[in-house]
Amino acid sequence: MAVLNDHERATLKRAAFGVVYLVSHADPGFLSMLRESAAAAEAFTGARGLARDVLTSGALPKFPRRDVDGVEAEVFPALGQSLAILRSKAPDEVDNYRDAVLSAAQRAAEAAHGVNASEAAVLAKVRAALASPA
Repeated sequence: MAVLNDHERATLKRAAFGVVYLVSHADPGFLSMLRESAAAAEAFTGARGLARDVLTSGALPKFPRRDVDGVEAEVFPALGQSLAILRSKAPDEVDNYRDAVLSAAQRAAEAAHGVNASEAAVLAKVRAALASPA
């Protein structure tokens, strides 16, 4: 397994959990957030390889409660940085990470009341960010 430094691990984790944050805030409500968080956690623990290791170990990233725009402005560049890190240090792990992030986002969106239009818009942005080349 490739060795990532603490900053690289934090970037991958912050991007992935930031995606879940954005999906969760697209469908506000405390019970929805709990269901979405549990669904995303299940996806992360079901990941493979380095993605599983990074996404299931260490402290959880913290995000501001009311600054969704600020989080979005940080998360999408971090997704691109995460892919670049993996392409450079662990190219065989890119798909594992991409699959884990997409699975967590999709499961979170479906967890409470199905996927609404706001969640679908976030999912489309996530797919586009993860599909773009480095």
